[in-house]
Amino acid sequence: MANLHIVTDSGARFGNPRLFQQYPVTVVPYKLEVGGKIYREDVDISGDEIMRLIRTHGTPPRLIPPTDAEFAEVYANLSRGYDGIISIHTSRELTRSWYNARQAAQQIADSVEIAVIDSRTVCAGQGMLVRVAGEAVLAHQPFEEIVQQVRGAAERIYSAYYVESLDYLRENGILTEARTILGTMLGIKPFLSIEEGKLQVTEKARSRSQAIEKLVEFIVEFEQIEDSIIVQHRTHITEQARLLQDRLSVEFPGRHFPYAMYGVTLAAMLGGDAIGVVVLESELEGFEDD
Repeated sequence: MANLHIVTDSGARFGNPRLFQQYPVTVVPYKLEVGGKIYREDVDISGDEIMRLIRTHGTPPRLIPPTDAEFAEVYANLSRGYDGIISIHTSRELTRSWYNARQAAQQIADSVEIAVIDSRTVCAGQGMLVRVAGEAVLAHQPFEEIVQQVRGAAERIYSAYYVESLDYLRENGILTEARTILGTMLGIKPFLSIEEGKLQVTEKARSRSQAIEKLVEFIVEFEQIEDSIIVQHRTHITEQARLLQDRLSVEFPGRHFPYAMYGVTLAAMLGGDAIGVVVLESELEGFEDD
């Protein structure tokens, strides 16, 4: 029976804070540079403090993914006690975390079996894949089966985000200068989703109430939901998140939609005033004959 461990970066966020007590997971932190100072996410600075700094400075922080040396050190330490490592990372289209982890894995490939997986997403979606891997590890599934299960789940993760401020989208090249000016003039706020691992503008709204309805419409499209979470810009529940929970309780009686604060990775791209929903669609079962 293989003894397996999961590694991820701090781009992953989790709705269940007890996850780390349940599964063998190591999180390697991103760093961010704000106002000339560098902080390790969730180590040197809390999530609420990060958001406060981001809103105060008004410009995107410099996001620094874990280096190959940092990943290699983690892998080397784990190789002394584990037979295999499943390493799950932020979309390669958004940061270099996956690239650095892959390079680190190649450096110590002779010491331990490592699978480096591109989540094709970020934030809660990435965290869902960590949960999927953790449950499979506890169920003592074989290494290759877990890797295939996580990669399959990555194809079933969908997300939608509503952003109040357009400045970060312009700074990150997600919106052009012209579209930013026009959107500001007309009071139009963008909706974004992650398509092929990239953040893309897909819809728009003119008010927060309309944004809530659009987020509800997004989730209602899914007939079978394995996991779901609301992501917001602070630790304690916001008014928008509570309204969204209330609306979803009508559409999905008996189902709870937890919330969590998004981290530095997403904040560096969307800013400190976004709200979103992430869904892991249930795996389709084989069709039965009539």
